[in-house]
Amino acid sequence: MIAKTAEDFNGLKEIGKICGSIRDELVKNTKPGITTKELDEIGGELFAKAGAESAPKGEYDFPGYTCISVNEEVAHGIPGDRMIQEGDIVNIDVSGSKNGYFADTGVSFVVGEADEILQKICDVAKAAFDAGMEKAMPGAKKSELGKAAHNVAKKNGLTVIKNLTGHGIGRSIHEAPDHVFSYDTPWDDEILKDGMVIAFEPFISTYEEEVSQSADDDWTLLADESFVAQYEHTVILTKEGPIITTL
Repeated sequence: MIAKTAEDFNGLKEIGKICGSIRDELVKNTKPGITTKELDEIGGELFAKAGAESAPKGEYDFPGYTCISVNEEVAHGIPGDRMIQEGDIVNIDVSGSKNGYFADTGVSFVVGEADEILQKICDVAKAAFDAGMEKAMPGAKKSELGKAAHNVAKKNGLTVIKNLTGHGIGRSIHEAPDHVFSYDTPWDDEILKDGMVIAFEPFISTYEEEVSQSADDDWTLLADESFVAQYEHTVILTKEGPIITTL
């Protein structure tokens, strides 16, 4: 989507604020003993209170209002009876819509006392996102965001998951550009446009560069031998700098 009007900017900011607040509330409630289903039900109540709709449920019939992934689950984890434990790395991914506008945001964090490497990948995921935002401006090459994110990972002795990417967003949950990579892709040098709306989401990994589909369901993506952390926001690109709607 290319945001052009005040209505566009206001609509994107409204749903961004809703998704960001739901994300933060679920993070606050993620404590040892709670199940991922109980967390998701909180998300569903907050969507309803805000007059918004869960994008995964509304657009793809996902079996949950939010995606909640724990430990080996990297993305698209289905809420269920899995109980959160002290020291788990958890990813909360919230996307939704209101009045025809969409937003998508996610964060990985450690529950309770953090193992050093788990905290490191969470911190580096945010740093990789921030590095990408320094390149996020109209007229820049899209690949510069991924190059900047990957450089942060490499400087910290880590890598990125290459088969999970950001994407365009705005009037639907996934739209052009189809991919916003988190590594250098000079063959994909689309020029970013003023008003373009994207979800940028580096996944930082201790070793592996690809995730695999779970054999148990059609949604959950897994890492076999790595710890992985994600950091994601919805961003409107402008000449004055990126507007992060989901903060």
